[in-house]
Amino acid sequence: MLKKLCLLLTFFLIFCFCARLLGDESVSTYFPDTIGSYWVYEDQDGNELTRRAIEGEEIASVIYHGFSYEPELEDWADFNRYMFPSLYNVNEEWVTFIISDEIEKAVKARFTNEMETYSKLAKNAIESESPPEFNITFNLKYDVEVEAEDQFNFLNVQATPNEEWDAAQINTTITLEFDIQGLPNFQNAEDIPIITLDFTILETGKILGIETVETAAGTFKDCLKIEYRTETTMTESHVGRPGNRPGESVTKLWLAPNVGIVKFHQEAEKIFLQMMPEEDITEATRTEQETAEITSSTVRTFELKKYEIATEDSQDKDTK
Repeated sequence: MLKKLCLLLTFFLIFCFCARLLGDESVSTYFPDTIGSYWVYEDQDGNELTRRAIEGEEIASVIYHGFSYEPELEDWADFNRYMFPSLYNVNEEWVTFIISDEIEKAVKARFTNEMETYSKLAKNAIESESPPEFNITFNLKYDVEVEAEDQFNFLNVQATPNEEWDAAQINTTITLEFDIQGLPNFQNAEDIPIITLDFTILETGKILGIETVETAAGTFKDCLKIEYRTETTMTESHVGRPGNRPGESVTKLWLAPNVGIVKFHQEAEKIFLQMMPEEDITEATRTEQETAEITSSTVRTFELKKYEIATEDSQDKDTK
């Protein structure tokens, strides 16, 4: 009985601490924005990313703080909406990012890469399995359209631990047109319809609790740990054979008081390619390594390497 009471008391204290952390202490402590502050992160490949606090701007009578990044993003498929906000706002209810344009470009780039891979797989499968006398040629034409909400709800200030909130909704439409030449007339290649795939990606955020995090920049106590999960549904204009579910992603962030993001970890499955049976991918690829690259999740990490938080008068600086 005493052991059970102690467990309940421990849970109660942790819960109250988390709730007080978001309720009594200003959430802005997790987002220091003094101009001159900077953060240097290292990703899973050893590449550095430098974020700097810069002057923001006013949009619809709301003041948004600003960040700049070095080096500049070269491939939109590498963009993630958690680490790369250009403009953000902190108020009593939400921490919101203004990144709808960036999300749309990033999701379109990601689907485009997957469609390029799918096109190669389909071409390999069709041309390798057709009799040589048919002289089959295959081409896939596709179009990707993405629409995202104006704001990404990064953090619900009023949320309690394990309470979910809607972070984002992303709608994507892919149009596929198959061009197959060389099939005999009885194969009805000309009757292959244009296929439209509609994806709805719903993302939720959740506070997991408080943790201590160690990075090259030091040990950070009382870090707020946040998790984001996607749930994707897909509808098809012409129903084909059942496939697997679309791929999803799980993202975790750790934010330290008076510092900001100190750690990032994401595992993301292929959204479209995940629906293909693995045996079909294996048959259409040339090597086991190629199969593994297509079927495996993408893991991305960032850890804080060094940082400097400027004071308002830019004289007394807390430097690491």
